[in-house]
Amino acid sequence: MRSLKLKIAIVAHGRFHAFDLARALLRRGHNVTLFTNYPKWAVERFNFPGNRVRSLWSHGVLTRVVSRISQRLLRSCDGRFHTMFGRWAAAEIGNERWDAVILWSGVAEETLRSLEGRWSLRLVHRGSAHIATQARLLMEEEERTGTPQDRPGAWMIAREHREYELADAVIVLSTFSYNTFISEGFRPERLYRVLSGADLKSFRPDLRVLEDRCARILSGEPLRILYVGNFSFQKGMWDAAEIIRGLNSERYVFRFVGSVSSEASALARKLAPLATFIPKQPQSELPGYYAWGDIFILPSIQDGFQTVLGQAAASGLPILTTTNGAGSDIVREGISGWVLPIRNPESFIERLRWCDTHREQLASMARRIYHDFKPRDWADVAADFESICLRGTRAEAQPAGK
Repeated sequence: MRSLKLKIAIVAHGRFHAFDLARALLRRGHNVTLFTNYPKWAVERFNFPGNRVRSLWSHGVLTRVVSRISQRLLRSCDGRFHTMFGRWAAAEIGNERWDAVILWSGVAEETLRSLEGRWSLRLVHRGSAHIATQARLLMEEEERTGTPQDRPGAWMIAREHREYELADAVIVLSTFSYNTFISEGFRPERLYRVLSGADLKSFRPDLRVLEDRCARILSGEPLRILYVGNFSFQKGMWDAAEIIRGLNSERYVFRFVGSVSSEASALARKLAPLATFIPKQPQSELPGYYAWGDIFILPSIQDGFQTVLGQAAASGLPILTTTNGAGSDIVREGISGWVLPIRNPESFIERLRWCDTHREQLASMARRIYHDFKPRDWADVAADFESICLRGTRAEAQPAGK
């Protein structure tokens, strides 16, 4: 079965990790075509061949221009932009025969309908929680913080519900996301969990970085607490502020690396005397920031799969995160970190105080993470996607070939 070459279309309105998946499936010998709104030359920079790319680059340009004018305007145009891309993809894909079509949620409906009654296996890729769960959590966060959130509207919620039902199966990236689909009544036989991957080789530090970290921890210096990613309320930054305020500033140093969202900019300014804020950095620079830290925190309210957790683990950092993301899939409780409830900054404060008063155990944890870490890369992810495609009776019965 492994020798069967599949003809696969991947449809994503942006980069996300679609480029990584497409490249990994291509390396496994499959005939992969990527449908995106990135121009071909830009995709080639991510080591995917341009002759396997079909691009609605005008869509990418338009959405970027509108986003720079106003995020509110972009949200108001979401329906038109998603439909525009979806119709284009449906027309492109409908001209050929495919073994499997992997579609990012939100732009999948038109293609799913165009393939009804045809032979292709139709897979919807959902990068986050079930959209109803996501919307509910973000609405709660809006009420809690008194700040409007960038959350899905009624049009998008209805659209994704239709996509889930039209698909042969839905693929999610974490146990948390899987459980949200089950709790929303989605049938488990049509749901697959495929843990995401990452290219983590560059995040693996020299042994000297680990020893410096352990020496720093054991010396009694203030613990260095690191966060990498967008500073937003969805990422739990309202709780991060309470964590900082609830701890003795002489025992901890906080550093945030990444963009500050407009919704949280006022909060970031208030925290500036208590923490260091560093703008978003190129991925090539991030290993140095991970090397700085002693502990990584991510108090997410809602996430699908946080790549930064894999990066932190590869860097040998103990992790404190929440249940609402990939924490339970990456963190071994009490061994490589802790998975805590959402909206509970007190539990983070308690655990960080434990780290301060149990420095030998914390240093041992850092060493154990470094030596025991087993990364999941894109080859693993591609193998799982391949297995799902091969399980589809239509793909197994009669490959489309060239």
